[in-house]
Amino acid sequence: MKEQKKRILVAPLNWGLGHATRCIPIINALLDNGFEPIIASDGVALALLRKEFPLISSIELPSYNVTYAKKGKNFKMKLLKDSPKVLKAVKEEKKAVKKIVEIQNIDGIISDNRLGVYSKKVPSVFITHQLNVLSGTTTWFSTKMHQKIIKKFNACWVPDTEGEINLSGILGHTESFDIATTYIGPLSRFEKKLVEPVNEILALISGPEPQRSLLVDKLLNELKHFNGKVILVKGLMEDEQTIQVMGNITVYNFMTSKLLEKTINESELVISRSGYTTVMDLAKLNKKAFFIPTPGQFEQEYLAERLTELGLVPSCTQDEFSIDKLDVLKHFEGLKAFDYTVDFGELFSLFKGE
Repeated sequence: MKEQKKRILVAPLNWGLGHATRCIPIINALLDNGFEPIIASDGVALALLRKEFPLISSIELPSYNVTYAKKGKNFKMKLLKDSPKVLKAVKEEKKAVKKIVEIQNIDGIISDNRLGVYSKKVPSVFITHQLNVLSGTTTWFSTKMHQKIIKKFNACWVPDTEGEINLSGILGHTESFDIATTYIGPLSRFEKKLVEPVNEILALISGPEPQRSLLVDKLLNELKHFNGKVILVKGLMEDEQTIQVMGNITVYNFMTSKLLEKTINESELVISRSGYTTVMDLAKLNKKAFFIPTPGQFEQEYLAERLTELGLVPSCTQDEFSIDKLDVLKHFEGLKAFDYTVDFGELFSLFKGE
């Protein structure tokens, strides 16, 4: 009799596309190691994973419905205002997961930053690159609360390296944390290809509204003055792909992983947010980049500033960006891939009771 595959619920947070895209290599590794992944998320994150894995079962979870403030200085206040809504969604999420575990016969859970996706009945893992959650003067509090949530899980996986040479800096490294933490190396769905550049610039946009739209408008206005071929991806997960040519700029609403991998490899420069998943992807592909952090998002501002100080990637605020800012690129090295491999078989052993 054929042994029943163990079913693992994979649930990324719907906050931009980063959490969903970095779960793609995890889902592929589960398939390679004989597990049956079940996808659970909401919004654009769920839409993206359904496009990537049309044959895998998927479930919609309650949405946190978080949006960004129009002005960066109001970011923290907006999050505080939204917190009752988030807490309510987490409560509903816990109820949903309880049912899913029973009805779907789930054997394990991998939650990428979804706070309520865990169960006492099965091994539950939390993926995060933020053991320290930066929030300005309240960093101590946001970090303490986040670590308290992580302790509800059996294990914590950090998509970075443990040593001094790493991508996440103080975000993913702390001495004051007593849960089983494993550094699994940077996660990326992409592979480096040796190809000749076709595009001078790829502008890659993602993240919640209204900041996503504000950056699209800003870049379209600035890049029309650039003397070279530009591809702009809006980060809108819609039913059908649309392509619009506007002078020197070709605009896509979204790209599948395969096309995006090809386009990044064929582009000399990537302009994007400094979200951690983007940083991991661009490092894997050895790309030169220019970062524009989401206004008011402390994590992205920290990553952009850190990589600028290290002489790897220049950056500036959204309000400050103009085409002239790209002149400094010649002074920066660009991102480089890490020589790091993870043994997924060993990593997944907790789902086998080993």
